[in-house]
Amino acid sequence: MTPSVLAKDGAAYRYFAYGSNMSSVRLRQRTPSARAIGIASLPGHALRWHKLGRDGSGKCDIACRGEAANEIVWGVLYEIAVAEKELLDRIEGLGIGYSETQVRVTTASGSEWALTYQAKPDRIDPALRPLVDYKAHVLAGALEHGLPAHYVAALRQVAVVSK
Repeated sequence: MTPSVLAKDGAAYRYFAYGSNMSSVRLRQRTPSARAIGIASLPGHALRWHKLGRDGSGKCDIACRGEAANEIVWGVLYEIAVAEKELLDRIEGLGIGYSETQVRVTTASGSEWALTYQAKPDRIDPALRPLVDYKAHVLAGALEHGLPAHYVAALRQVAVVSK
């Protein structure tokens, strides 16, 4: 973890949540110290639901489209205790389904570096769809934090599968 993603005291790090972890309830069940800093956007990326989950359904991923792309992924910037990072890594399947990456997100107060998870290439299947419950967590987080209405509307349009 580089100093650019650490809080000033070094005891916490910034995490960009763009999927089900946008929901404060869900993320705090996983990492009790999680504190929302505010909404953030990741320019040049697109939200995809193509990451193969343990249950066989699609989970969220950020697909890089390059700086010239007009696409943006919206999410929530959190601060989480460094001591809880290993727990979140395990829950998210770091090294198995996701890789860790640093991204520069835009917030109301400027741009900041944060850690996030990105699907490993061998875990991507464009035919995947999310389960109803997973999509509900993503929507709950988007609504809780007031993501832009057009973005929430696009989330609502994502097709789902049932168990």
